[in-house]
Amino acid sequence: MKEFIVVDTEGSEIVREIAILNSEGQLVYEAFDAAHPDYTETQLKKQPLQAILPCFFDFAKQKQVIFHSANHDIQVLRQSCRKAGLTWRKIQFSCTYELAQHYLPDLPSYSLEYLSKRLNLKVNQKYFNPQQAHSARYDAEFTYQLYLKLMELKSQSSLKKALKDKPNPFSSSKVDNPFQDHPDLKQIYQDEFELLKATIDDIRDDRNHQSQGAVVIGEPGTGKTHLIMRLAKELLQVNRLLFIGQPNNPDSVLYHIYTRILKSFVETVPGNGFTQLENLLAHSFVRILQATSQQSNNDEIILSRIGENPLALYSLAKEGTDLKRKLWQHIERRTNEWWTSQYGLSGYSAQIIKGIIKFCSYTEPRRKELATRWLVAHELEREDAESIGLENWSADFSKEDFSLEAISVFSKLSLLDEPLIIVFDQLEGLGLECNRNLLERFGEAVKEIFTYVPNSLIILNLFPDRWQQFQTFFDGSVIDRISQHKVFLEAPTNQQIKEILQLKVRAIGIDLEKLFTSGELQQILSHRPIRAALNRAADYYRYKARGIPLPRSAQEFSESYPSPEFPISTEQRLDRLEQELSKFRQAIQAIATGLGSIYSTETNGETPVFQPFLNTEFNPHQNTHYQNGNAHRSDETLIVRLDATRQVLDYLKSQRPELLQDYDKLQIITDSDDIGKLTTIAEAFQLIQPFEIDCLRLGKSKLPENRVFQSELKKVAIGFLQIDGSGFTSRLKNFNELVVSHKDTRFLLWRDGRQPPITGKVGREEIEKLNNAANGEYRLMEENDRIDFELLYKLVIDIQNRDLDVDLLAALEVVTDELKDNWLIQLFQPERSLN
Repeated sequence: MKEFIVVDTEGSEIVREIAILNSEGQLVYEAFDAAHPDYTETQLKKQPLQAILPCFFDFAKQKQVIFHSANHDIQVLRQSCRKAGLTWRKIQFSCTYELAQHYLPDLPSYSLEYLSKRLNLKVNQKYFNPQQAHSARYDAEFTYQLYLKLMELKSQSSLKKALKDKPNPFSSSKVDNPFQDHPDLKQIYQDEFELLKATIDDIRDDRNHQSQGAVVIGEPGTGKTHLIMRLAKELLQVNRLLFIGQPNNPDSVLYHIYTRILKSFVETVPGNGFTQLENLLAHSFVRILQATSQQSNNDEIILSRIGENPLALYSLAKEGTDLKRKLWQHIERRTNEWWTSQYGLSGYSAQIIKGIIKFCSYTEPRRKELATRWLVAHELEREDAESIGLENWSADFSKEDFSLEAISVFSKLSLLDEPLIIVFDQLEGLGLECNRNLLERFGEAVKEIFTYVPNSLIILNLFPDRWQQFQTFFDGSVIDRISQHKVFLEAPTNQQIKEILQLKVRAIGIDLEKLFTSGELQQILSHRPIRAALNRAADYYRYKARGIPLPRSAQEFSESYPSPEFPISTEQRLDRLEQELSKFRQAIQAIATGLGSIYSTETNGETPVFQPFLNTEFNPHQNTHYQNGNAHRSDETLIVRLDATRQVLDYLKSQRPELLQDYDKLQIITDSDDIGKLTTIAEAFQLIQPFEIDCLRLGKSKLPENRVFQSELKKVAIGFLQIDGSGFTSRLKNFNELVVSHKDTRFLLWRDGRQPPITGKVGREEIEKLNNAANGEYRLMEENDRIDFELLYKLVIDIQNRDLDVDLLAALEVVTDELKDNWLIQLFQPERSLN
């Protein structure tokens, strides 16, 4: 910016007073016309025009002169020169009146008073006071503030063009799972990272390969999952990293852990194109052959062709050839021989080994998916099980016992490879009182894993207060194992956070200093922890790129409503309130325009809607700080509500594409997990309106996983059934029996649309029976319903884990409106009163 001065003159035709401020806003010259009759003999700084005007021209030399209403000031200065007998000198000038018309079009007034009030300008921490106006110094000081604000708007306009169509580099402020790719500043937490790596080396070098535990302790947003992502990036070529989120069903904690481990195993390792499970088997099998004392001719051929690359195992034979069939038969036989010699044939281990080999042998997606479903212990259609050469699981075996043994099998295979890294994250919800049973079962599961699962570093990511709670809840044996190593994540310095910001903004090719002013950067850096600073940077970016208003802090809000230094009339108060309400409406419109709908595709209007069952009068603010019957909310409350709305809408918009991107990937979907998610969502909606949660029973007969939701007026049973074969048919028959005997209950049974279709005659007949019942329905959960279901669950869990800093009730009110056509919202949303 060129060096400038700000000048204001008073006098309708001749200068009677003048004030000049430099580019720092400091008063450098002030004078009063000595010949003017309004000034007494005692008036200080009196000078004749012949002295005042040369001083003005000296200050204006080679500088930009800033006036408000420049035409008037220059006319007065020219006439004063003629009167004083001085020659007019050419100056370079700008006019804040005209600049305001350009950058703030369509305002009702462009007077200095109106603009100062409109823009909340202050001098010496005081707002514009009309009673003090029309003195040159006072007006010059507000003109200076106005000019700075207009230059800021000019800069924003240029920056907005530069940012057009560029993604917000700060929008991804958290790592959801370690298989994601986020910018990583290695200097932060590098010592803690090296400690975890050293522990993995210790486990590998230990003759007994005993598992060890580590607790990573840090406040929300400090980067616990980010640290695990760094482990994945650096070690995934060598180690297998298994990521487990919070369990949600106390009856199937080990099964939840196992399915999440399996989900991690089917993640592709960056750089080699094979899944973690394929990497584990290839390295383990090569070690089996190398350790074989009497190698066959086939063993020697395989080892010679593989060389130093175990993954070459998968390219030894072409798909569909007899050679490939014989190769994998040999792999299966040799692996079984080794397993039997080491661990025997008890339990499910031999079957699990066979399932792992089948998964790794197939390249055709359909068969790989079937092998995955089999490994999840789903019963398959008989033809599907035969097509992958595996026997169906028994319908009455314990999935908890199976899961512990399967995890143990993975860890024992890793003894031939490298230690496993097993990470438990997003566990904060376990500390809630409603999850007490779940927390107790989780502690037992972790204890069993330490007992039966060797060669693993087991990491728990926890908040400090949750770690304190766990220490008082679990017995000493559990605490001792999981806390062999404690890793505390301390808050990074301002300079480190600034470097993170620079690393992120580099992706869009813009300098951090050009994006944010020094004041803005200081304000961003004042937020803690790291995620809060990134979120604030994201707020500023939205403001600069899309015009979405910044959410204001309590301090900023109080500054917008200062105690007046002079009386404010009722009319002025109403005018100010009207302006603020107008700002709220503009802000909401800006949010809607900037964010758009959270849907990237149109919702199918033909999807059947599930009718609400809570028909009591709706009161959206029950049990909150909003007082019932109070029709007037404070302005501060409106701002808080606006901020929560913005955060939730932005969250939904950012999370939906990620879920859509994963939708067509190989998924592990289980009834126990879906019913746990449904229960978690339902318990959250009990904040809005109370209802009872129960489950269906039919003696000892097996039913689909289900929950029953009952209000005073209605009862609804929701079930999930993802298995195939005879298990599907028998459970659905029992479900239909309850449909017939409970006419007062409405039944809805879900099956994921990506699951294999039910082809058996009896199974299809039972589906038809359910759909023909007046109180029953069988429905496929297609893409939109599944994405919304996962989105709602993730929203609740992220709020519980403080990954999203929004009040849960406020968030539910936003999604109730945004996802109003979703079956879950209609299920839990009470009907609004028409009165």
